[in-house]
Amino acid sequence: MEFITLLQTQAASGAQSGAAGSSWSMWIMLILIFVVMWFFMIRPQRKQQKELQKFREGLKKGDKVVTIGGIYGTVVEVKEKTLLLEVDSNVKIRVDKNSVVKDFSEAAQQQ
Repeated sequence: MEFITLLQTQAASGAQSGAAGSSWSMWIMLILIFVVMWFFMIRPQRKQQKELQKFREGLKKGDKVVTIGGIYGTVVEVKEKTLLLEVDSNVKIRVDKNSVVKDFSEAAQQQ
């Protein structure tokens, strides 16, 4: 909070001293805005993407999952880019691994 007050004070004194001082404070404010955006928006999104990728790489036979489209199923087969899901007795569908978003296995629910 003190840093923002300091910037405002510098901006006010920069306006009195000329254009060079005010342009300097403008650059500091732009950099500060970018750092805040990165910290609150970009960083958490990257963390979430890494966790989702780790989850998809760790899928194994018997895991209960849900897809982006809302299809619940049990993993029957895992390949490099696709999964075979059993959605009902003897009803199986092949989906892309990237379409799986949640784990509903017993172990995942206990955590």
